[in-house]
Amino acid sequence: MSSPLPATGSGRNKASLQEAGIFLHPDRFFPIEPQARRIARRLYESVEDLPILSPHGHTDPRWFAKNEAFSDPATLFVKPDHYVTRMLYSQGVTLEELGIPRKDGKPVETDPRKVWRCFAENYHLFRGTPTRAWLDHAFATLFGLDERLSAKNAEAFFERISQLLSTPDFLPRALFERFKIEALATTESPLDDLRWHQTIRESGWKGRVITAYRPDPVVDPQFEGFAENLERFGAVTGENMGSFEGYLDAHRKRRAFFAAMGATSTDHGHPSAQTADLPRAEAQALYAKVRDGKASGEEAEMFRAQMLTEMAAMSVEDGLVMQLHPGSLRNHNPLLHAGFGRDVGADIPTPTEYARALKPLLDRFGNTRRFTLILFTLDETTYGRELAPLAGHYPCLRLGPPWWFFDSFEGMKRFREIVTETAGFYNTVGFNDDTRAFCSIPARHDLARRVDCAYLAELVATHRLDEDEAQELALDLAYRLPKTAYKL
Repeated sequence: MSSPLPATGSGRNKASLQEAGIFLHPDRFFPIEPQARRIARRLYESVEDLPILSPHGHTDPRWFAKNEAFSDPATLFVKPDHYVTRMLYSQGVTLEELGIPRKDGKPVETDPRKVWRCFAENYHLFRGTPTRAWLDHAFATLFGLDERLSAKNAEAFFERISQLLSTPDFLPRALFERFKIEALATTESPLDDLRWHQTIRESGWKGRVITAYRPDPVVDPQFEGFAENLERFGAVTGENMGSFEGYLDAHRKRRAFFAAMGATSTDHGHPSAQTADLPRAEAQALYAKVRDGKASGEEAEMFRAQMLTEMAAMSVEDGLVMQLHPGSLRNHNPLLHAGFGRDVGADIPTPTEYARALKPLLDRFGNTRRFTLILFTLDETTYGRELAPLAGHYPCLRLGPPWWFFDSFEGMKRFREIVTETAGFYNTVGFNDDTRAFCSIPARHDLARRVDCAYLAELVATHRLDEDEAQELALDLAYRLPKTAYKL
């Protein structure tokens, strides 16, 4: 870093930037072999500046509704990103030290400079991780910081980022436009009133921020506060939660409301991919047990399985694209769950079976062309064995890209290598950034485009694909496939 506050977009050439410690090498993630690398460059140049489609994620819609400045670097980069907090926690940094609010209101660190210094002192922990790639990308491209973050320059980084965050060009809507985001989907519960989405609509701003229907709080009997959630669900919709049909009608009403607010998809984060298609009387009896809090663990799993099929039936009716994210043992650390609540990074992947689990749903809707079910996994062993063959056969199925632990260079590359030979490219849906950290969105999409171009370049270099086909595929993977799959 040439000064405590380096100028954004300084006039240095690439060589001097590299000498200064810049990590955004123009050939990063491209093949080592020279011919393939040259092809990858050409492919990437054709898609580098395409608009971003972010069809599923967990950014906060109030950012764009209120359009207020992000308060400080720690709140922007550290606190909302469980990739960051998980790694720091694994090395002995407490969540209190990172300023994460406790459920019981006990004191946590409130000085963002101290949180930032703790993060900077431990930045070496992220070496070789995708998190490091995203952070370096954001620091360099957004804030002109051309040095590796460390304890020595932590204060200069904090000052530079804070200074720019206070300017109009770094307000959420301005960044949205600067990132060339064409559409961004957030994720909300059926109990959410979507007030922030309504505020965005009424503001006249042209940025497209839409919602996605995530019914887990009123579908999963083991979700915290499920009984109270059902009661609120009935109050919100005016439907009778005493009957299974009233409960299903409540979902139909909320789905219609979400669709009217721009939703094009639903999202389901179940422990497994299990589906069921019970006779109506059995489904009604099971719902009665669930409603009354008398369901066993096995019955709770059967109810979730039945509801996936019910949600598929509703998607056939209303056209919402269905996403399934199974295989996470959530809230694995009871100490963190008790102290900080859900979604603090203690969710662990588990083996996940798809072929038998999805069969009841696919027996009903697998051949229905007007229905789309996008499958994700945290279990890479299923790519070639189950997911690619399933998506390579059933018209309704598409494969989402590597998600969560595997949205990395290696994870994306393995996905393409294993899936493509059976499912091809057109049974996948491009890239899905699935993030809570707003400033990582461009970095994640840039990485995905580089990985795809690198893979395509190797196909061209080994004479398995012509370059004009690779050029078209690069555009499809970066833009056309997610736009079509998510009806954007």
